[in-house]
Amino acid sequence: MRIDIWSDVVCPWCYLGKRRFERALAGFEDRAGVEVVHRSFQLDPTRPKGQTQNRRDMLMGKYNLTAAQVAAMDTRMEQTAAADGLAFHMGDGVTGNTFDAHRLLHLAAERGQQDTTLERFYRAYFAEGRSLFDDESLTALAVESGLDASEVRGVLAGDAYAAAVTADTREAHALGANGVPFFVFDHRFGVSGAQAVEVFAQVLARARESHVPSSR
Repeated sequence: MRIDIWSDVVCPWCYLGKRRFERALAGFEDRAGVEVVHRSFQLDPTRPKGQTQNRRDMLMGKYNLTAAQVAAMDTRMEQTAAADGLAFHMGDGVTGNTFDAHRLLHLAAERGQQDTTLERFYRAYFAEGRSLFDDESLTALAVESGLDASEVRGVLAGDAYAAAVTADTREAHALGANGVPFFVFDHRFGVSGAQAVEVFAQVLARARESHVPSSR
């Protein structure tokens, strides 16, 4: 069974959804036969590459919120994450274009390091306040995840995997996903949002019951 997960590396609910899904998968008796593939999705592809903005300022402008409202929202997010074992420190970090981070995740997939790299990116951004928007930081984090430094620099210097990132996003929109996280179980069951562990467990069971093995 294959499970595709569309997410963005600056989406707190994506990190939370990943963790809840993993807990459900850990209790799934057929988990050894499950292939998980992480797919690219940019929440804001219009952001100029190489430019960053204070994350809280962005939220204030995007949703017409006050500084106090954004701070309260961040506190609630930190508390929600903590309940699922994640240490979020939202603070006054920056946000920016995530296209290059997604390109590196495609490289990581080819090297068998996709989940490790995605997890490192999430932890760096949400727990450590590190940037995912410049070559130096992305290279350091990718190398920490087990990727080769020269290969990472080569990807960032060119346009490798750009078409793959675009194709992922196009497919998500074709499936009706306008936000993330978005999960597709066995090419047939779509689940939006960071659902409860129990919901993911139910969908896993349903997908197993209706699974049709590939003829390939």
